[in-house]
Amino acid sequence: MSSADARPLLCLASASPRRRELLAQIGVAHQAMPAGIDEAQRPAESPRDYVLRVARDKAFLVRSREMERPVLAADTVVVLGDTIYGKPAGRAHALEMLAALGGRAHQVLTAVVLVTGRGWISALSESTVRLRAITEEERAAYWDTGEPCDKAGAYAIQGIGAVFVERLEGSFSGVMGLPLFETAQLLSAAGVPCAITRDRRT
Repeated sequence: MSSADARPLLCLASASPRRRELLAQIGVAHQAMPAGIDEAQRPAESPRDYVLRVARDKAFLVRSREMERPVLAADTVVVLGDTIYGKPAGRAHALEMLAALGGRAHQVLTAVVLVTGRGWISALSESTVRLRAITEEERAAYWDTGEPCDKAGAYAIQGIGAVFVERLEGSFSGVMGLPLFETAQLLSAAGVPCAITRDRRT
């Protein structure tokens, strides 16, 4: 077997260890190929349009480098009203996010895009999360754990931040950053095998 044949079938356009763990959870061998793109929101761009565009741009950038294998990309944002909460710029920004989200329900949108030689397909996961009110002391202590610094909305539902989560309606894995139901559907439709799915193109 050549070294090319031994490569994982799928490219993941992400450096996120959480997305890698989630793909491994459903038995998808992959190679991480991070995509550095401009993630600034465009004027008048809705949160749904934004998250889909960013995921698509990531996927197509990596696809331009890796033309032989399917490329999977995802992007996640926390949305409160019309405001997008991405990764915090620093401590003050994170504490501000947590104060705004505490005691209220917000939406978590994760777009998934798969690009193959036949084109591209996408899915959008929408979940509602309600955090309990978070005191100033708790926000500061949580920041000091280091967990919020690279998380959309400045919290991790799969980590210490779970203590603030009062209710979740939707996809736990979607809030983490890669909705496994939607991802498995896209991969199966494109003939990329998961642990227990089959090729659905027939």
